[in-house]
Amino acid sequence: MPLHPLWISDAAPPRAFPDVDAALEEPNGLLAMGGDLAPERLLYAYAHGIFPWYSEGQPILWWSPDPRMVLDPARLRVSRSLRRRLRRGDYQVTVDRGFRQVVRCCAAPRARQSGTWILPEMVRAYVRLHELGHAHSVECWSGQRLAGGLYGVAIGRVFFGESMFSAMTDASKVALAHLCDRGFGLVDCQLPSAHLARLGAEPMARRDFCRAIARLCAEPGPELRAAVPAGGARHVETAH
Repeated sequence: MPLHPLWISDAAPPRAFPDVDAALEEPNGLLAMGGDLAPERLLYAYAHGIFPWYSEGQPILWWSPDPRMVLDPARLRVSRSLRRRLRRGDYQVTVDRGFRQVVRCCAAPRARQSGTWILPEMVRAYVRLHELGHAHSVECWSGQRLAGGLYGVAIGRVFFGESMFSAMTDASKVALAHLCDRGFGLVDCQLPSAHLARLGAEPMARRDFCRAIARLCAEPGPELRAAVPAGGARHVETAH
């Protein structure tokens, strides 16, 4: 295993990533540095279990952690209170109506955080993917106010989640519930968090994750921009 991640030049082809098995154990999953955020490179990276994540002043860092945090949409855990909120239709849910707004809200510094990893060049890169039909958002609205949402990259039947936010109670959870009802076989959550674990996300060995996305990315994906169903998500487990 290499002691340092591979450096990728801007001129390198999109496929110029080492095998994910070459990722470092510490920090967990660091695979490569450099390159650019061109659509072709991003799409190749996601389809092979790799994603960019870095802070201001750093080069682009590419990661493939082991294990990977994933959510089986059929095993999304929804609390009784959230289920009631879904049934009442507290929020109007849309898809791709406010992609740029969702990304900007996700990029805003959170409480107890001094900055953000969603830098301006990241915003531009995902807006470009959205324009090309690869990146999507799910929005929750309260009247004309954007109450919460999420965004990520869809390849086949895999949704590679990037970020989510809530400005009102449970709005990001409502967005996630609707995403899980759209026909995806797997939602990539990238890194572990207690919040995602409570919603049903679980760690998956990197080797198993890469096998799963190789199969699911090759399958026809759902039509995200079709009308969002009214009411709650169908494929959910009730949390007690």
